[in-house]
Amino acid sequence: MLNKTQLIGRLGRDPEVRYTHDGVALARLAVATNETWKDAEGVKQERTEWHRVVLFGKVAEVAREHLAKGALVYLEGRLQTRKWTGEDGLERYATEIVGDTLRMLGSAPAAAERSVTASANGARAVASTAEVDDIPF
Repeated sequence: MLNKTQLIGRLGRDPEVRYTHDGVALARLAVATNETWKDAEGVKQERTEWHRVVLFGKVAEVAREHLAKGALVYLEGRLQTRKWTGEDGLERYATEIVGDTLRMLGSAPAAAERSVTASANGARAVASTAEVDDIPF
């Protein structure tokens, strides 16, 4: 069976990084992807989809060090749904992407001026920056 997700999108906010009891970094990202099309009348339509992404370990550390709101990123990972009971006693669900590969494709003005590739096994390479795109938010 296969559970694999690939995204190219922009961060909607700076990464939120915390550490587990074992000292492992955990980063939460909000990533926006856009879809455009023309409707039946020929009018251009656009829809933004927001994705919850969680990174662990070295990949989370790279996100903390090199990413900021507006950064263009490529992410690979798997979908995972969490279930918990809220304070009101109702069951809640959240589907998120557990990322294992992160590539910084470009930079926002506030982001680092280099491209970073990281994967869950700790491999990391740094290359020059791609062109800066207009940031939609």
